[in-house]
Amino acid sequence: MGQLDLTGRRVLVTGAARGLGAGMARAMAAAGASVMLGDVLKDAVERTAAEIAADTGARVAATALDVTRDEEWAAAVAHTTAELGGLDVVVNNAGVEVTQLLVDTDPDEIRRMLDVNVIGTMLGIKHGLRAMRRGGPAGGDGGVIVNVASVAATIAFPGIAGYSATKSAVDRLTRVAAAESGRLGYGVRVNCVYPGLVATDMGVKLAVETSGLGLFDGPEAAVGAVVALTPSGRLGEVADMADAVVFLASDASRFVNGAGLPVDGGMGM
Repeated sequence: MGQLDLTGRRVLVTGAARGLGAGMARAMAAAGASVMLGDVLKDAVERTAAEIAADTGARVAATALDVTRDEEWAAAVAHTTAELGGLDVVVNNAGVEVTQLLVDTDPDEIRRMLDVNVIGTMLGIKHGLRAMRRGGPAGGDGGVIVNVASVAATIAFPGIAGYSATKSAVDRLTRVAAAESGRLGYGVRVNCVYPGLVATDMGVKLAVETSGLGLFDGPEAAVGAVVALTPSGRLGEVADMADAVVFLASDASRFVNGAGLPVDGGMGM
């Protein structure tokens, strides 16, 4: 098996109905993995799973999953293990972003981001470690967890203080999880990626909303500001992020653990 060949791997990707999550699931399937797509958007995630299966010929299924609910995580992991014959990789991608100035902080919106971005990731780590650790119900000898943070965890960009805080938390969770897994002999590597801005629905929303707050003259100016901060001179693409996740799930990254991989064209350096 080539180092970036995921043949035989069983993968669960959250927030997989659309955007980055759908792209990551597609890339995993194209690399040979069997993939379970989880999302709170049940109908949408089922459609995406069917499309990926038709396009790649891989074994692809979908499950309803609200990442903020412990019992839904338990059910989704059990369903994935039964449907795919085990579990080797968990990608904690599900996330929400709220744009607001600090002087206009809405505690309810911050709590919503904390629930999805932080608690959702913690629960994914919890159930991923429990299932994939040596002797766990996934039936393997360890596994991989990839958490999706953001370049927002590494830069100071106006209008996204709460989101930046939650994604900084994802970075810390990643490193503690890797340390615990190693200390307890679980055999599960835990890493995260820091995606740059991508023109998904969430990325477009950010450009529109930051300009609406008076931070930029318009959405195009907001995008231009991001590009100006990026040495690679462009926005990210879904494939850029998806390929990085495939790398971290593969044997090519077998000695990469407790790390954060910037996939931001240099924006956060």
